[in-house]
Amino acid sequence: MDELNGNGKRGLPKLREILRRQKQDSEDEESPDIEFLYDDADTHAAEMAEAYSYTEQPEFTMNQVAFTDLMGRFGLGNQWLKMGQGEKERAVLLLLDQVELWDREDRLRGARAILYLAQGCFEECMSDTECWDIARENVELLYRHGVFNSFIDLLSIETENTEAANSALRKLAVSLADSVELRTILTVLYIMVEVLRTHDDLHLRESFTQELANVVSEDLLAIRLLNMVTRYCSGSAPHFPMKKVLLLLWKVILASLGGSETLFDLKAGYREKSGIPPQAEDTVTVSKTMRAASPPASAAELIEATGVRRNRRGLGRMAKQSSLDEMGLDLDDEPEEFNDEDSGVESGFGRDSPRPETPPPAKEHIVRGLPWTPKVRQKDVENFLDNSRVKFVGFKLLDDTSSLAGLPPAIHEGARILSQHVYQSLAESQIKREEEIANNPLSRPELEVEQTPAEILYQAMLPSLPQYMIALLKILLAAAPTSKAKTDSINIMTDVLPEEMPMTVMQSMKLGIDVNRHKEIIVKAVSAILLLLLKHFKINHVYQFEFMSQHLVFANCIPLVLKFFNQNIMAYIGSKNNIALLDFPSCVIGEQPELTAETLEVGDTSVYCWRNMASCVNLLRVLNKLTKWKHSRIMMLVVFKSAPILKRTLKVKHAMLQLYVLKLLKMQTKYLGRQWRKSNMKTMSAIYTKVRHRLNDDWAFGNDVDSRPWDFQAEECALRSAVDRFNNRRYDRGVGGQERKDVLEGEFEPVDNCVNSVLGQEVELTEEFKANYEKWLQREVYNTQIDWDQLLVSSYD
Repeated sequence: MDELNGNGKRGLPKLREILRRQKQDSEDEESPDIEFLYDDADTHAAEMAEAYSYTEQPEFTMNQVAFTDLMGRFGLGNQWLKMGQGEKERAVLLLLDQVELWDREDRLRGARAILYLAQGCFEECMSDTECWDIARENVELLYRHGVFNSFIDLLSIETENTEAANSALRKLAVSLADSVELRTILTVLYIMVEVLRTHDDLHLRESFTQELANVVSEDLLAIRLLNMVTRYCSGSAPHFPMKKVLLLLWKVILASLGGSETLFDLKAGYREKSGIPPQAEDTVTVSKTMRAASPPASAAELIEATGVRRNRRGLGRMAKQSSLDEMGLDLDDEPEEFNDEDSGVESGFGRDSPRPETPPPAKEHIVRGLPWTPKVRQKDVENFLDNSRVKFVGFKLLDDTSSLAGLPPAIHEGARILSQHVYQSLAESQIKREEEIANNPLSRPELEVEQTPAEILYQAMLPSLPQYMIALLKILLAAAPTSKAKTDSINIMTDVLPEEMPMTVMQSMKLGIDVNRHKEIIVKAVSAILLLLLKHFKINHVYQFEFMSQHLVFANCIPLVLKFFNQNIMAYIGSKNNIALLDFPSCVIGEQPELTAETLEVGDTSVYCWRNMASCVNLLRVLNKLTKWKHSRIMMLVVFKSAPILKRTLKVKHAMLQLYVLKLLKMQTKYLGRQWRKSNMKTMSAIYTKVRHRLNDDWAFGNDVDSRPWDFQAEECALRSAVDRFNNRRYDRGVGGQERKDVLEGEFEPVDNCVNSVLGQEVELTEEFKANYEKWLQREVYNTQIDWDQLLVSSYD
């Protein structure tokens, strides 16, 4: 035994050295704060560059050649910048005639020429900035001459092209060559939407937005694109370029419904209409001012800390302090950055403390205190008073939150504080209104529904909304980095793989980067689409949001998002799947350097990838929206063991991302048990200091470890029936319009209560009944004992 102990002691330093090295590596990987600024979209240049795969580079020259050929055929100069305004307008009209020709090749040539104009005539430009400026002018010219609507019609023609679909279905591997026409059309539409939605001319921008949103439901561009997504996922159109479809769908929804600023204004307007006070704080705005927390300790760090504590018994108090979270509650790792005053804890002497003679450097003053105003729901106030009355008085008072007779002063104080922080959400107001309509259909009927862009889109999506959600999640699953290639999964690489596979190592490296970049862009687009739709539907009407949420949950969105985060999240956020030299328009302006291993890494030196950070934040926000206040879905987080996955995500030192992770951890803490909370005190501290407090919420000390998913099925069923009632009433789903109206009106017709009148009515008997009348008498009358005296017994004594 001694020998074993000796071997253990001799092996311990080596183990510690390995763990120390791992700790050092992880610190080097995780140390930088992520200076990521969340927004609706990335910069204009980045969003434009992401519309193209690197394998599409040869097609830029083809666009320029098509433009030059057609200008020569039209008798116009091939230098666009040297043309006068009249010549430019004439050229656009001639190109519009070209794309309306019967022959496909001629149409494609015209579409390529228009795409060259929308791209900014890069052949005549000297810099990227000049190219973007010319593109902006050209897009405005194209839009004023009806190119946008013309290309939507072209898109409809190409999507219904059965010849192309059948050709793609017969091929073993679909490539870029199968989607040339569609990619050209979609790129023109994408450039126009992206430029016009951020155009400086307010009048032009608003007219474009109205044109996108206020059309007949079947003609909405967003619906056409969603139908393309479902057809692609069903396997009937494998040649559809899915990345371009999803990017265009995202920007169309963003342009027609509006981004975060529009959402904020809409919410304020709806709250004012409902007579609710304006919202004091916006989550995204406040989280941008917060500091990131230090990530929870890893297993290696915990073992290391245990060894330090054994060797330094006198520093026990210091070890406790170092386990506190950041945000003013932790100790910085480096001695020179330690500031006793800013740490929020009492002074201690340990290895991280500065020497007495070393003055600590001046640090930016950080406001101490919680970042959020606490909230409480009206239902929580009622529960608090009911419980207090039962305890002190012995009975309840229904719907009474003002009478405090017989209650001690402490309860008076508690009720006063709760009343001060009561927050009524817009959703609660809309649900209350729905209950009024259901209970009083004649005296409180629904008024005419305002046809907002979100309302128009929801009406158009409603018949096929479940299919749309399943299709989007299928694509998200296929693009997730944690997904394994399966035979039954959809192939999302059809618009990135070239006809001829790479022959050299450099080409293989380039294609590998392109494939990974392609997946990341798809994840960003899908996550942004889901979040935008959820947010707009929730503001427009909460039951529209709940209907979409239910179908996302039914389609396994919760485990899918958790699977996405079950990876090395730091590696994903810091991925460098980008080649700056091949980004448009750098790849076509000026002399192009030879692509080598060194030039692959030229360009972005940022420690994070914007699109991957945006994807992570968007997916966390979607997960929060699906699970908030839904106990059955919170239990899904517990069942799928999301806590360790989410804890690993806290390694990303970005305040907003950490906030949404901590919200997800907070809502399931009571189901994880006391032992989990005890061993994760650093995470508990972070939740306390970062997430809004709900007064009377027992998240930190409640214990529901024995809860089962079926305990909460009743509330999920009640919600589903309320959503179905809403859809049936407002949108006549399930029954034809006039027939549904007749049924509803029939429900409120007077009933004949006279027995003689009812028995005197003529009843049509079928021939079959007449033929078997005697059998019916035998079975239903003679062989059945009926106690007629029961009719005389009063049933309401």
